[in-house]
Order: sequence, then structure tokens, then C-alpha cells
Amino acid sequence: MSARNAKPSLWMSSVAVMVSDRERSKAWYRDHLGLSVLADQDHWVTVGGRGQGGAIHLCLVSEAGEGASLEPGNTGILLRVKGNFDRACRALETAGVTFSTPPTKADWGTYAVVSDPDGNEIALMPARP
Repeated sequence: MSARNAKPSLWMSSVAVMVSDRERSKAWYRDHLGLSVLADQDHWVTVGGRGQGGAIHLCLVSEAGEGASLEPGNTGILLRVKGNFDRACRALETAGVTFSTPPTKADWGTYAVVSDPDGNEIALMPARP
């Protein structure tokens, strides 16, 4: 393969999540899921794990364009949980996090799905050993 046709090395930088209130959502991801605020500059507000790569960009619906509507739902976001998965899920529930799918054991692994204040769903799975 020539240098001209070489594929670039890509990595996930951020996933945009449409939110109706950026401050409320920033607080939810920080306070309930324990994510760090990575950037907070006007439009560019991201949360994630410091030094872990990837971030969630909290994008206001009003910035998505004229007539854009909030369509919360499956974001494609997967967060890995370190330590005891069931204990972590119980702690999240105690903290007020809403589970749209409680911790579930499937043939392919254990997972749960939580919803943020706008109904965006975030999948949780145990960290790989």
C-alpha cells in the first residue's frame, strides 16, 4: 500500500449528546457518573475520564440549527465500570440515577443502561480484566 493510499490512524475524540440544559447535564455527568469536566469553553463543553481518551460533547439543542428538535435516545455511549459492577450500579441508583435497563446478564456479558436528564441512554459494562 502506498503512502498516498494509507489509511489514517483514527481514535474516538468525542460523541455529541444533544441536551436541553448544558449546566444541568454537565452537573449530572460529573456528580452522578463521576466524569471529569474536560473542557468548558462556550459551545465546547466535554466530560469524560482524564487521560483515558474520548469525551462526551454536551451540545445544546438550540445550537443544532434552526428547527432542530431534541431527539433523546440511544447515544452509542458505552462506559466501562471498574470494580464490583453490581455494587457500582446500586450506588448509582441510590444517587438518583435512572436505569432504563437494570443490571442484566446476557450471553455476551453483563450490562445496564442509564438515562440522563434528557433521556439519552448510556450503556454500562464491567471493565475488562
